[in-house]
Amino acid sequence: MSVWKKLFTAVRGAATEAGEAVVDNQALRILDQEMRDARTQLANAKENLTSVMAEEMAVRRTVDDLRSKVEEHEGYATQALERGDEALALEVANKIAELSNELEAQEQLADGYTGNITQLKRTIADTERNIKAMQRELSVVKSTEAVQKANAAMAAKFSGADSAMLRATDSLERIKAKQQKRSDRMTAAVELQKDASGDDLQAKLKAAGIVSGTASGNAVLERLKAKKSGG
Repeated sequence: MSVWKKLFTAVRGAATEAGEAVVDNQALRILDQEMRDARTQLANAKENLTSVMAEEMAVRRTVDDLRSKVEEHEGYATQALERGDEALALEVANKIAELSNELEAQEQLADGYTGNITQLKRTIADTERNIKAMQRELSVVKSTEAVQKANAAMAAKFSGADSAMLRATDSLERIKAKQQKRSDRMTAAVELQKDASGDDLQAKLKAAGIVSGTASGNAVLERLKAKKSGG
């Protein structure tokens, strides 16, 4: 692969990574916004549920009232029949039929409200679980992203021969080496001083006659003769 091809490939790879980074960042922002929208819609759904439940309660009260009226008019019709008043009994019966039809319609309406309420509650519960799960996922993704960025920043700081940390480390090693050399020279100087002081002292002792000088052949011969005579 030629140098220009390698360069083009490297540039294209860097551009792809940069583009993916932009897309990923946008994706996180979009997901954040969608999460906010979902929470807003969930709050609206709860308000709607409250309204539907209130309407159901009102319809149930109407149903109870109609049932009471049906029972009440059935009593009236029975009393009219007991008195032999067929016309009045028929009029009351017509009223009972009217009330019964209204009662049936209101019961169907109430049952519809009950079904809607059950469905709304289930949907709200599922949505809450999904939002919580997605929020956990989003938190993990954000935390991981932050940690990876921090690690990348640290790696960038401490990588390469020209990094400040590496230069500081090299400088420290050079300083330590210089200090060791200086210490070695000082130690050698002290040893030399000790040796020199010892030679001077030996010379002074010889001059004072405290220690003997360099042994001569005659002296050694005299010492051997004396040793033999003594033996």
